[in-house]
Amino acid sequence: MEYITNIAFALILLVGIVFFARNVKKLIRNIKLGKDVVVNDNKPQRWKNMFKIALGQTKMVVRPIPGILHILVYVGFIVINLEVLEIVLDGLLGTHRLFAGLGVFYNVLIASFEILAFLVIVAVIIFWIRRNIIRINRFMSPEMKGWPKNDGNMILYIELVLMCLFLTMNASDFQLQQMGAAHYVQAGSFPISQFLIPLFDGMSEQTLIIIERSAWWLHIVGILFFLNYLYYSKHLHILLAFPNTYFGKIGPKGKFNNLDAVTQEVKLMMDPDADPYAAPAEDAGEPGKFGASDVTDLSRIQLLNAYTCTECGRCTSECPANLTGKKLSPRKIMMDTRDRLEEVGKNIDANKGNFVDDGKQLLDDYITREELWACTSCNACTEACPVSIDPLSIIMDMRQYLVMEQSAAPSDLNNMMGNIENNGAPWPFNQMDRLNWKDEA
Repeated sequence: MEYITNIAFALILLVGIVFFARNVKKLIRNIKLGKDVVVNDNKPQRWKNMFKIALGQTKMVVRPIPGILHILVYVGFIVINLEVLEIVLDGLLGTHRLFAGLGVFYNVLIASFEILAFLVIVAVIIFWIRRNIIRINRFMSPEMKGWPKNDGNMILYIELVLMCLFLTMNASDFQLQQMGAAHYVQAGSFPISQFLIPLFDGMSEQTLIIIERSAWWLHIVGILFFLNYLYYSKHLHILLAFPNTYFGKIGPKGKFNNLDAVTQEVKLMMDPDADPYAAPAEDAGEPGKFGASDVTDLSRIQLLNAYTCTECGRCTSECPANLTGKKLSPRKIMMDTRDRLEEVGKNIDANKGNFVDDGKQLLDDYITREELWACTSCNACTEACPVSIDPLSIIMDMRQYLVMEQSAAPSDLNNMMGNIENNGAPWPFNQMDRLNWKDEA
């Protein structure tokens, strides 16, 4: 009979871990739908970026108030969850405060956890006020209506409840220690939860045990729920920020890669010994697609970017096109990419591992041409992103598809490209007249 709770705990833990592993497998599968890219250059700089940006949160504090609050929540939540190790071991072994034998060190740990828990509660309340009462502009954009807004609030509620459960568990535990209840050993220092003790005055030992055990169970089950909720939430960046900053672009922000097919074509044109009438090699295969019209045309890094997006809106708030009233929102580009990727993944799941054409694509069905052509390619969005996401690369790949596959560039751009092809310059003047301007003075 005494082992029933241990078995129940083990089963709950196993279900949580298995479900999380299944979601991770699905996540990796979806990212691998993109084109493979080799990123093995400048590893020291990449590791430096990961530790500095993802772990050190250096780009968060560019905006001090939300940056410092975010660091409090981030550090607090990660450090406090060190006590999950003790909870897991207690649940499996049937012990209580297994590490209490560490003495003063244990007391310092519990005290630190409590102070951080209080700071997390304060930060979460401020974040909630900023989102729902002050209603900061970047949280009120059209793409933030519905699920994105509810998701942001849901995370705040979960964090608040988990911290309150932690403090309730400690307060009732301390009261039971003072009462000399069996198994509740003298352990821990409770600088914050001690203020909750008056709430339990006059309660019986049995009632306090029920409260302490309920808070203990809800706390660990809540953590497992939160872990599995991450896949469906923008807070997936808690896990993906590290690989995303490692694989982030470290070269010049304005540099774009040349297409191999175009490069080879130009080299062939410039080769005086090449036969312009020669038939393509038999093993040349089908010509590759220029640019991207759907998520499977994007690279794995770009799809990783989409899943890592925190929906913080810093990119959109810095975008000059958006600030001047254009339809473009770099945040929406990333959210649309993730939504389409999830749709493709569900299609594959529903069809036993095969994708069945659904008549939809990222271009037009999710991201409009108006949005793509509004971009000034200034890189303000990539510079502002706190986790090294690059919305511009997706925009440029989709533009490339429009220009090279559909000849669907705006008329002004088509005129310019036609002038370059015919006149060697963007202006509609004969090549012989290109220097006439110098005689006008």
